[in-house]
Amino acid sequence: QPIGDYASGANHVLPTAGWARSRGGLSASDFVKCSSVQRISRKGLRRLAPVVATLAEAENLAAHAWAVEVRR
Repeated sequence: QPIGDYASGANHVLPTAGWARSRGGLSASDFVKCSSVQRISRKGLRRLAPVVATLAEAENLAAHAWAVEVRR
């Protein structure tokens, strides 16, 4: 146990209450937040705005349609 805890890299923080069936031990990835960033040019926005507004209206998301139209 101490070798795994301090030296060999084996993780001793394991899930309990049956979670071990679907999850592994705690790792650095459990503390990483993934984010995505998007950029669009003014020209790209002008080209995509009508399509996005149409899709938003079809889904009854009027505020989404309005938000893209306002930025056009």
